Amino acid sequence: MIWEVFRQAKPGKYHTHCGNVHAPDREMAKLFAQIQHGRRMQTNSLWVVPQEEVSEVDSDEATFGGSTDKAYRWAMTYNRVDASFAAEVEQSEDEQREAAKAREEL
Repeated sequence: MIWEVFRQAKPGKYHTHCGNVHAPDREMAKLFAQIQHGRRMQTNSLWVVPQEEVSEVDSDEATFGGSTDKAYRWAMTYNRVDASFAAEVEQSEDEQREAAKAREEL
C-alpha cells in the first residue's frame, strides 16, 4: 500500500507534501516516513495518509471565489492619482496642523 507523507518544518507552518512510502499498515508507514522524510531536514511533525484517501478539487470541478469579477481587489487595477491631487492633500494636512497648533495656544 502507498502512503503519502506531508512534513511540517516548524510549528505554525504549513504541512507540505514531501513524498510517499510503501508499507503494509499505518504503523509501518509512520515508521518509514520518519526514517525517510523526518530525519533529512528539520521536522516538527509528519502526516501520513493512504494514497487513495488523498483527493483534489480543481478549477474544472468548482468555481473558486465565485464567478463575480473581483478585479477591484487588486491595487494594480486602480488608476494613478495625478500629482496635483497629492499636492492638494499635502496642503490640506499642513492647514490642519496649523489649526491644531492654534487651538493648543488658546
